[in-house]
Amino acid sequence: MEKLHPENAYLVGIVGGSASGKTSFIESLAKHFEADQICVISQDHYYVAKEMQQRDENGEINFDLPGSIDRQRFHDDVMRLVSGHEIYVKEYTFNNPDKAPELICYKPAPLIIMEGLFVFYYEEIRELLDLKVFLDAEDHIKLERRIRRDSSERGYPKETVLYQWHQHVVPAYKAYLEPYKAHSDIIVTNNTSFSKGLEVLVNHLKAKVQWKINSVL
Repeated sequence: MEKLHPENAYLVGIVGGSASGKTSFIESLAKHFEADQICVISQDHYYVAKEMQQRDENGEINFDLPGSIDRQRFHDDVMRLVSGHEIYVKEYTFNNPDKAPELICYKPAPLIIMEGLFVFYYEEIRELLDLKVFLDAEDHIKLERRIRRDSSERGYPKETVLYQWHQHVVPAYKAYLEPYKAHSDIIVTNNTSFSKGLEVLVNHLKAKVQWKINSVL
């Protein structure tokens, strides 16, 4: 495939509160496209070093603030990607000492998905997007999911999960995500299933990808 330039890539932002199901949704979405048709870049791999993270009044690190992400590096990498260049990013392992981080290679594609808590909040990223997708779920459902996920995948005790939820997650959602929900192009509800919303999005994106591919032939 020829090198792609910004006008030849369709940029989609996908946001949602913690445990709204973004990872499962995007994995399901990606299965409908060939590997060279889609690139998914996550803000999770752009957290600044732990010692640079802001702490709350109790001395606990708050990873749910816009400053927790290396905003400039994320923007620079996105611009390189849509300009047709590969980028390499060190995997973020969520402070899991048992997992060695890998070097992730993102390759340019006609469809570029950007996902993360602050994709809409960062104005310079939001303005790049051709389509904004908001993944939504009721709060009690998201909390139940987060407790299960953080316990099984990250080894966090329930007390820690609840503290982060009430002190960090919920305030961040209300300040940095919820205000952009009404301005999203597509809202996918995922209380029990995101299948219908996924079907609508896949059909739209397939048409866009084909058009982008044809435009560079």
